[in-house]
Amino acid sequence: MAIPRNQQVCLADTPYYHCVSRCVRRAFLCGEDLSTGVSYEHRRAWVENRLLFLASVFSIDVCAYAVMSNHLHIVLHIAPEKVDTWSTRDVLQRWHKLHKGTTFTQQYVKGESLPSYALALVEASASLYRQRLSDISWFMKELNEPIARRANIEDDCTGHFWEGRFKSQALLDEAALLACMAYVDLNPIRAKISQTPEDSSFTSLKRRVSSAKEGHQPKALFPFVGTPKKAVSCGLPFKLTDYFELLDMTGRIIREGKRGIIDASLLPILQRLHISSENWLCIATEFEKRTANVVGQEDAIDHYCESHHRRRKPNQQGVKLLA
Repeated sequence: MAIPRNQQVCLADTPYYHCVSRCVRRAFLCGEDLSTGVSYEHRRAWVENRLLFLASVFSIDVCAYAVMSNHLHIVLHIAPEKVDTWSTRDVLQRWHKLHKGTTFTQQYVKGESLPSYALALVEASASLYRQRLSDISWFMKELNEPIARRANIEDDCTGHFWEGRFKSQALLDEAALLACMAYVDLNPIRAKISQTPEDSSFTSLKRRVSSAKEGHQPKALFPFVGTPKKAVSCGLPFKLTDYFELLDMTGRIIREGKRGIIDASLLPILQRLHISSENWLCIATEFEKRTANVVGQEDAIDHYCESHHRRRKPNQQGVKLLA
């Protein structure tokens, strides 16, 4: 039985979540349908542009993404402390980028004078919008619905384009976060769509590499900040150069189709997280298969189960591979 979303997403456990949306009726999100010869490659830009636009509106950061032929992977970071700093006007202006809001909210943003009862309604609306702007379900809804409508118009059909419920996994610790991001960024390599990680179009890795060549990190993505001593939410707790090197070595092994070994002594990330090189290759290529709705090392899983009063632990294959 599926676990309710409000039980899956708990910021007390982790702000990081892996979300996957898949198409139905053998629909193609992007790529080329070999049976008909019709290309849907242009839809990749639809998804990427919408995704990065939403990251600029919501109090949710995009850590990694990959737009595949019939599904979409995203690693998200929820930042509730950011939305709490927004004024009522900030919240309404952001929400109006997505929806019209109400007559009163429109008037408030324009600076028009409103009676007290109308101001109370504006504050109530802003409070509701504030919650939605840091909600993963609303983020995915605002991403998937416009894409589905455009695709249905283009395909001249009606009905569902996406599966009704997107999949979400809680990433409880740094090891789970690193493994999931690598799995997402290496998706095109594993699917033999791209030859090298840096050539994987419509992925977060491609965007990060392009920006790195210009000496900066992409503003649209959650940045790498190294290994901060204090627990902060200003960025990913890894060094960008270490991450690039890790994906390059992993991608080479996947591309060559051989059972390879990564020299852990050359990879500070794996050393710091105590992940063996053999385990890394397995989890980085089979993350979804090996993990359940919550992912982390053994102590993180134990703490999660205790705090949520769960007697049965999630899939332990992934836990062993992250050790």
